[in-house]
Amino acid sequence: MATIVVEALLSATLDLLLKKIVAEDFVDFIRSTKLDVALLEKLNVTLLSLQAVLHDAEEKQITNPAVKKWLDLLRDAVFEADDLFDEINTEALQRKVEGEDENQTASTKVLKKLSYRFKMFNRKINSKLQKLVGRLEHLSNQNLGLKGVSSNVWHGTPTSSVVGDESAIYGRDDDKKKLKEFLLAEDVSDCGRKIGVISIVGMGGLGKTTLAKLLYNDHEVKEKFDLRGWAHISKDFDVVTVTKTILQSVTSKRNDTDDLNILQVQLQQSLRSKKFLLVLDDIWYGKYVDCWNNLIDIFSVGEMGSRIIITTRFESVAATMQTFLPVHKLEPPQGDDCWSSLSKYAFPTSNYQQRSNLKTIGREISKKCDGLPLAAIAIGGLLRTKLSQDYWNDVLKSNIWELTNDEVQPSLLLSYHHLPAPLKGCFAYCSIFSKNSILEKKTVIQLWIAEGLVPQPQTEKSWEKVAEEYFDELVSRCLIRQRSIDDLEVNFEMHDLVNDLAMTVSSPYCIRLDEQKPHERVRHLSYNIGEYDSYDKFDHLQGLKSLRTILPLPLHPRFSSYNFVSRKLVYELLPQMKQLHVLSLSNYHNITALPNSIGNLIYLRYLNVSHTSIERLPSETCKLYNLQTLLLSYCYSLTELPKDMGKLVNLRHLDTRGTRLKEIPVQVSKLENLQTLSDFVVSSEDVGLKIADIGKYSHLQGSLCISKLQNLTDPSHAFQAKLMMKKQIDELQLEWSYSTSSQLQSVVLEQLHPSTNLKNLTISGYGGNNFPSWLGGSLFGNMVCLKISDCDNCPRLPPLGQLGNLRKLFIDKMNSVKSIGIELYGSGSPLFQPFPLLETLEFDMMLEWKECNLTGGTSTMFPRLTRLSLRYCPKLKGNIPLGQLSNLKELYIEGMHSVKTLGSEFYGSSNSPLFQPFLSLETLTFRYMKEWEEWKLIGGTSAEFPSLARLSLFYCPKLKGNIPGNHPSLTNYFKRHSISNILPERQSSKNLAISYNMELS
Repeated sequence: MATIVVEALLSATLDLLLKKIVAEDFVDFIRSTKLDVALLEKLNVTLLSLQAVLHDAEEKQITNPAVKKWLDLLRDAVFEADDLFDEINTEALQRKVEGEDENQTASTKVLKKLSYRFKMFNRKINSKLQKLVGRLEHLSNQNLGLKGVSSNVWHGTPTSSVVGDESAIYGRDDDKKKLKEFLLAEDVSDCGRKIGVISIVGMGGLGKTTLAKLLYNDHEVKEKFDLRGWAHISKDFDVVTVTKTILQSVTSKRNDTDDLNILQVQLQQSLRSKKFLLVLDDIWYGKYVDCWNNLIDIFSVGEMGSRIIITTRFESVAATMQTFLPVHKLEPPQGDDCWSSLSKYAFPTSNYQQRSNLKTIGREISKKCDGLPLAAIAIGGLLRTKLSQDYWNDVLKSNIWELTNDEVQPSLLLSYHHLPAPLKGCFAYCSIFSKNSILEKKTVIQLWIAEGLVPQPQTEKSWEKVAEEYFDELVSRCLIRQRSIDDLEVNFEMHDLVNDLAMTVSSPYCIRLDEQKPHERVRHLSYNIGEYDSYDKFDHLQGLKSLRTILPLPLHPRFSSYNFVSRKLVYELLPQMKQLHVLSLSNYHNITALPNSIGNLIYLRYLNVSHTSIERLPSETCKLYNLQTLLLSYCYSLTELPKDMGKLVNLRHLDTRGTRLKEIPVQVSKLENLQTLSDFVVSSEDVGLKIADIGKYSHLQGSLCISKLQNLTDPSHAFQAKLMMKKQIDELQLEWSYSTSSQLQSVVLEQLHPSTNLKNLTISGYGGNNFPSWLGGSLFGNMVCLKISDCDNCPRLPPLGQLGNLRKLFIDKMNSVKSIGIELYGSGSPLFQPFPLLETLEFDMMLEWKECNLTGGTSTMFPRLTRLSLRYCPKLKGNIPLGQLSNLKELYIEGMHSVKTLGSEFYGSSNSPLFQPFLSLETLTFRYMKEWEEWKLIGGTSAEFPSLARLSLFYCPKLKGNIPGNHPSLTNYFKRHSISNILPERQSSKNLAISYNMELS
């Protein structure tokens, strides 16, 4: 078939160009110069005529080579126009920022020189415009039979809670049941092999990975295996890379060595004597025979019953890796399963019975999906944008269904084809991220804006809000999907086949250096960061004058490491790339400074040097007037920012978390467009930005940390910060480095009243003797996480039980607190339920805490609590009725030196024989209980710890008597570790020392 090249970046760029021509600032600049206005008007008309036929050309190019060639020429001309507009806008910005100072101080001679430079600029731009308009008019006059269509106005699609939900996959219950039996079955292997391999084979988009995820996260499966790991395997099945990937998965630690022997030894040590489950996802063809034989010897050190799940598109791969377990071939769902998937995503209200006309068409469309769940989901996401019979018929009758292509599914191509122009460019740009990448929403949005893919709104809506709507729309259309929720933060990803589509439609302008060779038309480039990236890696970038993006991946590595890059890249190659919009040097440990030539990259919008050893930014950085995002997080050696930061008039995001800044330059007060100011340092002298200046930033959002509050001497400045008005601040940290006047600090904290929209709050080092009236108020209904630390002068905690949505509560180093009672709840009413949603509660280093009485009233104590940690509360006794926490799954107790006996009070004993303490407890850990002597079991008919799966005891030297090791729920667990019962006289046993004094795992 003909090669499919859909002009994603072309349609998006053309759409944005038309918006730039009529932008108020652009028009004002043109009028103030001697640029040819008539040429610009002619350019606008020509672009409008080309835009009208572009949609038709995108579809006809598939079968008409002449249209394909025409689009190639148009694409180059439009990108040239985009660069030209960038040059004009940057000149206008430079004159605006620098012009006033120059005109005030320059001599007549200098002013004449400036006038000459302006004339030369105008002459150059007019010449370029003349040639460009000629090229575009020629293309517009070509007779290719293209039809003009009016552009659709996109208003967004309705959202639905089902989007991104992969928990329900239709027609796979039997598959899951069968594979789960293989995972849980007792071993009957051939040839004495201990490790069973389960292969899931099927075509792309069939749901292999989703099925593997369901098995991997199944509750019974989790209980069976001591160790689990998940590794996505690239197309090149290289034994070193795969070994390293698996090792990192099971240890959660980055390993930078490429020495195969070292990696294998470390992997063997991690797996030895463990019953493990590994998932090797998406294995392709390659030199897998020798590699697999090498790896299977390593896996054999695991316990009998260990399992490996592989997913692959190729039966030959599965056959090579097969052991005594059969290969499971995944077939396309039958019957109505495909329609069920499609309709779930197509109808936001899930009520398609009232739309019988659409149901009939939808069933016909679902038949064209060939039983592929991914295809059905993608088409469902497309159809939900317009619930009209004509639109659904257009999709049903589209010629794209007739295409055959090994790389791109027609259903996915259709989903892309019907995207509005701005979304096409944003979607295509995501091809710069490698497969299996985590897509952090905020980062993707910042990159889209920096690349000019999102038009600046002319309304009160923020630029970031518009981009967020674009992102949500791609999620709604199932082209981006939710990956996971980690610490209440949602991350996203692209399915492999959707990533393939993005690569196809963005080619040849977006490439990944590790997979494709650069060429002169490349505009956006990413690469996988290495332990040492020598200059040879970037040698092919010489002469790429149009390059706009250099992005090492991952942007947010899961494992911290030391990576190094050649100085020649930073000091020789980068200064040549004058068109760069996005530059990241993040995670390169050897970067201690940026060259002064950084100031020549005048088109730069996004600069990321986070996680480097940079000590200072050159003053030339302040010449980057286009800069929107400056990321300096965790640059631990950075102590100051350039004083002329006020010249960065377009700066919207300044992230300085984890730096050692002593102050914020005064000129930052001029940056009224700031959306992100991650850290504000209150200076000790009358220099730097004042905390009152925070009040100027009406659009601040995300996270804000105000540190060194002990330097604040005037409480009125805290009030002027207007934190209560910062409704888009999600996370706030208020930090004092040491105590000053207790009364002053109390007033300051009272005045730092945040918005009730706040979700996360940290108060650290506060020296007042009471907490502010607003803390713990029921109005803070959005708060989900609260941390209070090092507040040594406060003898009691605030009434936090009124925070109805609080999920996590951390109390640390409150050395004046001696007792905690029901005053923590905030209400004594028997009908009031405190902490209704609290899931995690941690107390740490509470050195004077002696009494805990939270059992007052008739309300349930912490009804949703699943994790409780009590660390180093040496005076606290073990008479807290923790057994009453019916949903508690994880209990961690460490350093409670006053505990000598744990008995009925610890269980929360009841006279009822039906009372069951610790009903849901799965993990129980005791550490450094140096005075603990006796553990009294409650006896009776109720079994202790019916759900317990893991018991850890470390350094409990005086403990005597039986520990519940012979409990029925632990019998099989101890049997696996050759332990019949745990008795104190066996503590010297080598095997028992590992299990008893370290961890039973």
